[in-house]
Amino acid sequence: MTTATTTASSSTASSSTDAAIAVEDASLAHNYHPLPVVVSTADGAWVTDVEGRRYLDCLAAYSAVNFGHGHPVLVAAAREQLDRVTLTSRAFHNDQLGPFAAELAALLGKQMVLPMNTGAEAVESGIKVARAWGYRVKGVRPGAAKIVVAAGNFHGRTTTIISFSDDEEARADFGPYTPGFVTVPYGDADALEAAIDDDTVAVLIEPIQGEAGVVVPPESYLPEVRRITRERGVLFIADEIQSGLGRTGATVSCDLVGVVPDLYLLGKALGGGIVPVSAVVGDRDVLGVLRPGEHGSTFGGNPLAAAVGLAVVRMLATGEWQERASRLGARLRDGLEALVGSGIVTVRGAGLWMGVDIDPAVGTGREVCEELMRRGVLAKDTHGATIRLAPPIVITEDEVDELVGTLGAVLADLRRG
Repeated sequence: MTTATTTASSSTASSSTDAAIAVEDASLAHNYHPLPVVVSTADGAWVTDVEGRRYLDCLAAYSAVNFGHGHPVLVAAAREQLDRVTLTSRAFHNDQLGPFAAELAALLGKQMVLPMNTGAEAVESGIKVARAWGYRVKGVRPGAAKIVVAAGNFHGRTTTIISFSDDEEARADFGPYTPGFVTVPYGDADALEAAIDDDTVAVLIEPIQGEAGVVVPPESYLPEVRRITRERGVLFIADEIQSGLGRTGATVSCDLVGVVPDLYLLGKALGGGIVPVSAVVGDRDVLGVLRPGEHGSTFGGNPLAAAVGLAVVRMLATGEWQERASRLGARLRDGLEALVGSGIVTVRGAGLWMGVDIDPAVGTGREVCEELMRRGVLAKDTHGATIRLAPPIVITEDEVDELVGTLGAVLADLRRG
């Protein structure tokens, strides 16, 4: 097997890489700070840059590429649909949307689907549905609806969503902020229950917080959230945009603790890494509050997206991907935990999704990711000291071991200074 270290050994960006980055820097708004690698092609768990160097992709586009780059089943579904029809708008029906919605709802044991495009759109849609449900079903006073959210959350970067974010990098200078949200500590069910009042319509949380560093709550937390929301008559909305669709070794991460929320928010991997697809999934008594004309999207539910999404759903329906993520995730975790005390402080996660806290004496998360990149492994840092590892589920046992070995070598070299 050709290793990442030998295929991406150069530590100096070449003229082609520099030129490509220069064009981006001159032409794009600087809302990202990417690593200095310019991807040209990709296949499975690997990407290749403009110089021909190969890298093991351990971010998978923030879980949008759960099934690997260019998965043949998903590419075939997209190609077939490209030759038929790609966009009709929801002014008309199309022959892909119905089967997609029916099978996605069935996969999650729900009745209805509201199709959108991006994850942030799914979150915004869930907020609108919860408010409409609160006014039309629960009887909340007009204009008074509240939604309880968790500290450290990341649900997107629209103006409404950043209004209940405590990440100043995403929030500062973008006010005025949208009211109607109450923030409580993540993982604290008692605080959540205390925040609910007669005007509360929903609790919106990530079952596992991704951007915060793959933070897993206490095992009793989600069952308690479900109990509290049911008893207090409010909706439980689970943002499974990063954690769902096989990533954690289950169809959705709520399955890991046997919890079924009122609404699932899905995105990223639902489009197979090919097209943006997102959805709100729930039962008729909640999603049925929407009336024609109250919410929509020109591209939401388009035939191309529905065809790819349907292929994703059918792949997950076999259970094979969930089992693979669970099995390989255990191998990854064992390897990472063996490095605790040797440059790693803490490892946490589920399935093939790990947050790794780096010892500050060794380096920052960014520095570790830059060193990994130089040795042919791509990962992403967050909040300074943490790196996130989320390789495509197609990764092999040998590649998991290569990831761990490369990280171990990087940490050893950094410790030596």
